[in-house]
Amino acid sequence: MNRPTPRDNKGDVSRFVIRGFQILVDLVILSGAYWLAFGLRFEFGLVLDEYKLLVFTWPYVLFLKLGVLTAFGVPSLAWRYIGLREVARIFTALGAATATLVGLRILGPSLGGYFKFVTIPFGVLGADLALSVLGVAGVRVARRWLAERTERKARTCDPSDKKQTLLIGAGRAGVMVAKEVEQNPQMGIQVVGFIDDDPLKIGTVIQGKKILGDSASLAKIAKERCAEQAIITIASASGATIRKIVAMCEKAALPVKIIPGIYEILQGKVGISRIREVTIEDLLGREAVELDLEAIGKFLRGKRVLVTGAGGSIGSELCRQVARFDPEQIILLEQAENPLFDIDNELRREHPNLDAVPVIADVCDSHRVDLVFSRFRPQVVFHAAAHKHVPMMEWNPGEALKNNVFGTKKVADAADRFGAEAFVMISTDKAVNPTSIMGASKRVAEIYVQALARQSKTKFVAVRFGNVLGSAGSVIPTFKEQIRRGGPVTVTHPDMKRYFMTIPEACQLVMEAATMGQGGEIFVLDMGEPVKIADLARDLIRLSGFAEEDIPIIFTGVRPGEKLFEELSTKGENMACTRHPKIYIGRIAEYPYPKVVENLAVIAGVTDATTREEAVAALRTCVPEMCEPEGSRLATPTRPAQPSDTVH
Repeated sequence: MNRPTPRDNKGDVSRFVIRGFQILVDLVILSGAYWLAFGLRFEFGLVLDEYKLLVFTWPYVLFLKLGVLTAFGVPSLAWRYIGLREVARIFTALGAATATLVGLRILGPSLGGYFKFVTIPFGVLGADLALSVLGVAGVRVARRWLAERTERKARTCDPSDKKQTLLIGAGRAGVMVAKEVEQNPQMGIQVVGFIDDDPLKIGTVIQGKKILGDSASLAKIAKERCAEQAIITIASASGATIRKIVAMCEKAALPVKIIPGIYEILQGKVGISRIREVTIEDLLGREAVELDLEAIGKFLRGKRVLVTGAGGSIGSELCRQVARFDPEQIILLEQAENPLFDIDNELRREHPNLDAVPVIADVCDSHRVDLVFSRFRPQVVFHAAAHKHVPMMEWNPGEALKNNVFGTKKVADAADRFGAEAFVMISTDKAVNPTSIMGASKRVAEIYVQALARQSKTKFVAVRFGNVLGSAGSVIPTFKEQIRRGGPVTVTHPDMKRYFMTIPEACQLVMEAATMGQGGEIFVLDMGEPVKIADLARDLIRLSGFAEEDIPIIFTGVRPGEKLFEELSTKGENMACTRHPKIYIGRIAEYPYPKVVENLAVIAGVTDATTREEAVAALRTCVPEMCEPEGSRLATPTRPAQPSDTVH
């Protein structure tokens, strides 16, 4: 047994002394409250009998209150961090003690003995309760105030170093930011006031700061208050609202920042003080996804989960999301070594108890896929491996067919043979009325998975969505790189539109949809409103601190296989609602399995195709709705175009 060190003994003595002193203070306060309550009740003119009653009952009342406070754990509460919850506990404890005294007051005469002397007047008991709560809670509040005042003095920096700041939004998040700034002077922010569009709030004071006016008066208020920056403190603001505020701040020549979304804060991902620059994700304003955590947990907890394409943008995020639900094992299947290394390291760091197995494998290698399934026997498969860049697949049509069609077939067949419970294929909006090799190849994969579901015990489903923000090789990283180089920013067509969602949102909805699948469904995610790519480019240029005069936008023409506007479903697909408002089921006509196999045999004959025409002719045997995009350059290009379009 280790002996306590002198330092340990010293600490124990200090805690004992402090705790003893705090109890002594409470006894003094409770005594004073009781004596003062008698004085108030009898207007400080106590006669001998009343004085005797006070002296006789005083020790009993005092130790009853102290005992009840101890039973409620009040002495163990840290005075330095007293809050409303602790004050409520103090009130409840003292209320319980007073209720006991009221009971004795009513029943005392009938109990006989000494109880007949415990006839404390109701007025005394009421005044005593109020004074006791005020005293016991008040001394703790005073202790907290003094401690915070001392800390502020110790940490106060030169006010000239602080940026004069307007907080836009005087709601819950705005109050949180004002408190955080006040408690942390080292942030270098001096709040000069709030801006809020609620007319009932204007002129009121929150956290010591006045609500100076609405957003229409932003420029005027910023000038009057010498504001150097603004912070958007509306945690659930829509993209349109943020876009409007950013535009007003730009007009007022006022730099603008933003706090994280409130759901990020509540999930513990970031703190309220993590103030950052406004991003393109903020302007698009995707709402937080509400998940049926119980259903997803039941679907994944304790299961062996395989994720193909685990190193990609969608695959790696699926791994992160799956890891939250305590699977028995997660198998990370990826062809590329470096991204696999990165996601494996991340999972081991963030989830040290997770059994994560990195597997280098190509989904087109049937033997390797079978070895993986036979060894690990996954129960749930998320198939995210795919070639996704539209222009690149126009250049390499045979590879799109090998990976997207036959890679999917080989993994799906293995899931069927080895008895997986569920297989979830990640699909794309480009599979709807496809105009590209990539889109058509994903549509063929959907058809095969749907046909296989009809004769398998495994639940096969596909989840279809559009572009995700920030995925590798997608439009936003491409634009940022072009801006970094000084421009120009290249956009294919001024009317080009795309759906967007964030990577975490897409993956969360994929998991939610997976829990709904009975087999054979093609789920379609609600992508919100489509966004013009040209507007996206302009927003990024502005957010980077430039004007369009500095970084020009040039239009290069629609590329092979591209549409001006993507679709998430066809008119013939009878969309059905699900229990989740952002997930629909596309009731799409199914193909008989033998017919699908026959069509795949035709496609298999052109997997070494070097021309688009060969691949398109074969794909149309399975996807007759495939058509050419209007106005596209159909000839095979002589050099690859810069990627600015992506499935994910």
